[in-house]
Amino acid sequence: MMAFRGQRPAPSEEMCDAAAAVVAARQGMEQPLTAVAEAFEELARGMEADGGELRLAPFGDTCALVSVLFSSLGIAFKFAESEYVTKVNDLIGASKEYATLNDILDKDVENDSVKKQGSHSRNLRRVRLGLGLIKALFEQFLATEGGSLYDAATTAYGQVCAPFHSWAIRKAVGAGMYTLPSREQLIMRLNETDCSVQKEMRRYIDASSPIIEYIDNLFLSRNIVLDW
Repeated sequence: MMAFRGQRPAPSEEMCDAAAAVVAARQGMEQPLTAVAEAFEELARGMEADGGELRLAPFGDTCALVSVLFSSLGIAFKFAESEYVTKVNDLIGASKEYATLNDILDKDVENDSVKKQGSHSRNLRRVRLGLGLIKALFEQFLATEGGSLYDAATTAYGQVCAPFHSWAIRKAVGAGMYTLPSREQLIMRLNETDCSVQKEMRRYIDASSPIIEYIDNLFLSRNIVLDW
């Protein structure tokens, strides 16, 4: 049935289940950064145990945790959190039909829908950009000890997401950067200390790097360039 103007169509059961999974993943995380770092280390070990294959269900569950890190950055990254959560929800729902990330790429390549709006492959690409944005932000945070979170976030956004955003989005993001918490406020929100936050950020960087590289290679191995 077509929805009336202004009404939203009822969400599917799969999407409701996926959204519930994201909410559940975010609950009870006293130290969200530590929890995310541990989850990505476990995901990387699982990929190695599966012969280099990345299973979709644990990938979706792990990525759901990252939304807490976006949330800790406040209004400035609300745009990223909202889009990221939507794409993760889609992948969690897709895990009921597809076993691995390879499977969704194979299916979308077969249907010529890899870059199509709403396809699982397109959503995977967006989730990968989200993971890369957090990784780049942490790298900048660690590289500028005592520097502002504004500088770290601005550089990270410019490296990872800005090349794929329109001028209007880039301008809005730039304005939002001024609402970022201070370096000290971010550490408090993550319930870490100045020493522990550096350790846990490095853990995330190290554990997420092979996952990000694996996803990029899924596209590149099929001659799909990463310019979108």
